[in-house]
Amino acid sequence: MLNRVAVLSDIHGVLPALEAVLAEPDVSIADRIVLTGDITAGPQPTQVLDLLTSLGDRVVWISGNADRELLEYRRGQRDTIPDPIAPWAAEQLREDHLDLLSSLPRTLSLPVSGLGKVLFCHATPRDDEEVVLVDSRLDRWEEVFAGLDADVRTVVCGHTHMPFVRLAHGRLVINPGSIGMPYGRTGAHWALLGPGIELRTTHFDLQAAATRLSQDSSYPDITAWADYFLHARATDVDALTAFAPRDGRDDSP
Repeated sequence: MLNRVAVLSDIHGVLPALEAVLAEPDVSIADRIVLTGDITAGPQPTQVLDLLTSLGDRVVWISGNADRELLEYRRGQRDTIPDPIAPWAAEQLREDHLDLLSSLPRTLSLPVSGLGKVLFCHATPRDDEEVVLVDSRLDRWEEVFAGLDADVRTVVCGHTHMPFVRLAHGRLVINPGSIGMPYGRTGAHWALLGPGIELRTTHFDLQAAATRLSQDSSYPDITAWADYFLHARATDVDALTAFAPRDGRDDSP
């Protein structure tokens, strides 16, 4: 049984944000650091992977849809990726990075004090790009929970870059938000589990981070990318409006 677990999701290759969170005392002493996917698709993919792998077995990895897409692109299994920065990020990865991404599971479960058996995934337990939101209808949650073991009472997911905690069909659902591409408010968002649930925000110098990204990354549009995502130019209203049609609500009676 793990006493404290730090959950970091949707890092998206932003090293200054990741470093700021790893420096948090509660992260540095956590029993495990769980990454719930979309680790690499961003401006500093190799630096982020190298830092995380240096932490050894304390880090528990899960693949996200963006990680899968980068791998598929490099392996010749797809010609395009919707995210403009992703093809560039894919080309930066070394073979050892690709081997790592290919080995990552889609879900895993860990016992956490106060929460019991916790299932970690990227988007939903059954799909790495399915959309569920804080206001998704209960029958939608019933759909995405189908097939889960009855003893899984807590589900942790990422993907939509907005933090929330809600109850759905007796299960607690936690989204820690995004480390590197937050929607709605600035900062690196993460969660601390055990024995309760804490949604955390780590603030860091955004201008210094943007300058560092512009100097360190060769992505052609890095200045505009850093300004938009580090400063959370996409509001929660923007994001919810864009995501909402994808959670099936328009198909409900």
